[in-house]
Amino acid sequence: MNNSVYKIRLKSGDTVVVRSGKYKGKTGKVTAVHPTDNTVTVEGINVVKKHQKPNKQHPQGGIIEITKPIAVSKVGFSIDGKPSRIGYKLDDKGKKTRIAKKSGKEIK
Repeated sequence: MNNSVYKIRLKSGDTVVVRSGKYKGKTGKVTAVHPTDNTVTVEGINVVKKHQKPNKQHPQGGIIEITKPIAVSKVGFSIDGKPSRIGYKLDDKGKKTRIAKKSGKEIK
């Protein structure tokens, strides 16, 4: 395992489309970004069931559903439901802004 931190262009709150795997074509919102693992956690994507022993959060224990992270390479930023890569551009004031590579539109 290497200790590098990856440059992830996605941010929490971005809407993404899954490009490959079991959830291909599904969209969701990024809830967390994990730069050390090069993964993102997406709402409703890669949901797994975990057998949980009783603890303070789950006094009953039982089977709980957890959303696991998914590789950044498997998701694309969603523009009108279609995946796009993200690039950067300097605006007239010299501020760096994110743009969608497919359309050239600025990402808020």
